Amino acid sequence: MLNENHGLPAGTSELLSRYDRPGPRYTSYPTAPVWTEAFTAADCEQRLAAAGGRRDEPLSLYVHIPYCASMCWYCACSVVISQDVEKGERYVDDVLREAALARRHMGHGRAVVQHHWGGGTPTFLQPAAIERLFGGLCELFPLAPSAEVSIEVDPRVTTRAHLEALAAAGMNRISMGVQDFDPAVQKAIHREQSLEQTRAIVDGARELAFESVNVDLVYGLPGQTVESFARTLATITDLRPDRIACYSYAHVPWLKKHQKLIDEKALPLGAAKLALYHEALRHLCAAGYEPVGMDHFARSDDELAVAARGGRLHRNFMGYTTMPASDMVAFGVTAIGDVDGAFTQNLKGVAEWRAAIDQGRLPVHRGHRRSIDDEARRRIILDIMCRFGVTFADHGGAASFRREYADELTRLQPMIDDGLCTLDAQGLRVTSIGRLFVRNLCMVFDAHLPAAAQPGRFSRTV
Repeated sequence: MLNENHGLPAGTSELLSRYDRPGPRYTSYPTAPVWTEAFTAADCEQRLAAAGGRRDEPLSLYVHIPYCASMCWYCACSVVISQDVEKGERYVDDVLREAALARRHMGHGRAVVQHHWGGGTPTFLQPAAIERLFGGLCELFPLAPSAEVSIEVDPRVTTRAHLEALAAAGMNRISMGVQDFDPAVQKAIHREQSLEQTRAIVDGARELAFESVNVDLVYGLPGQTVESFARTLATITDLRPDRIACYSYAHVPWLKKHQKLIDEKALPLGAAKLALYHEALRHLCAAGYEPVGMDHFARSDDELAVAARGGRLHRNFMGYTTMPASDMVAFGVTAIGDVDGAFTQNLKGVAEWRAAIDQGRLPVHRGHRRSIDDEARRRIILDIMCRFGVTFADHGGAASFRREYADELTRLQPMIDDGLCTLDAQGLRVTSIGRLFVRNLCMVFDAHLPAAAQPGRFSRTV
């Protein structure tokens, strides 16, 4: 049954009034506001040395390339605006030097099962620089057979030569931003990108035998309506990407000053914003895509969808994956790693990041060494995010879970009463309507949230 408020399921407006509030996205637990500068480069060296002792365990690797030719006003990523391609050449040199430092502390290169470049715009780098960076990293950290090797690209600046260089280097997955095809929306976010530019990258990736093509959409942008977003969804599904991410726009102009250029009066909020995601869910499911975790969809035969159905989905800073690894090394400005039970984040400015490397030290800005309690809660939150449920048997049994998290289960009761989840002798299960509020459910188990939830720290959960 539908109510008259934007075509959402009955009762959704009441749920929004209770649960649409600031909260983390849980790309990590504990979340980044908990991390401190008390975690130093020396701490990171120790963690890398410990991780190096696990020679037979798989490893993930992330590279952050911050450069973009122009600023997208909706963007919340760490970027540097420049059209000087020579900066990319020097950046490649510095990333390879940083990677060599990390390798020295680890003692050897564990086999990498997941290798990903994000940004910024990784294809800001020229094709020859891409090949040089990828080859150098693989010498230091060799790829495992059947490794997942992926890159984010901007169709507006990515050429056929880029695609050929990526394929020749060995990258097998590609992800591209679209956000929305509506011209008015594109103008409002300062990202004008044609269907022809996008189609050229999708078709080129297929011709060059990339194993997977992902497209990113964003809902909640200025000027979006259900009708206009439906047209974008129809265009995207006609392209038939293997995976589609449909992210909620995070409007945080107090953190990202360029977002002040967006007309706040044009932003769809509350029920109007949720109706956009509801339309994406309806349209993508009808087109043969399956919901995978939070905000992601995959074709039913895609390995991500298969893993989700089998309860084998995993999540890290690079997104959802079928390639779990106990550690993740990360290189580049602001890059976030996860090594031997600790989160690490690099320095935020290119100059200071480079200066640290020049001095022969890891360019660490801050981090957090997880406690035993952190690890336990992290597993719970990952289960909610990846499997939409928590099985007590996976967390010490029902009696132990109910005893350890008695306060959390008490706080969860109103959500159970509201139909967001169910609780029985086997565990917790998120309902279909509860998936719209999955961040709120995770917040119940976040022991750090009261300290981390400073005013203006987080975007809204819807």
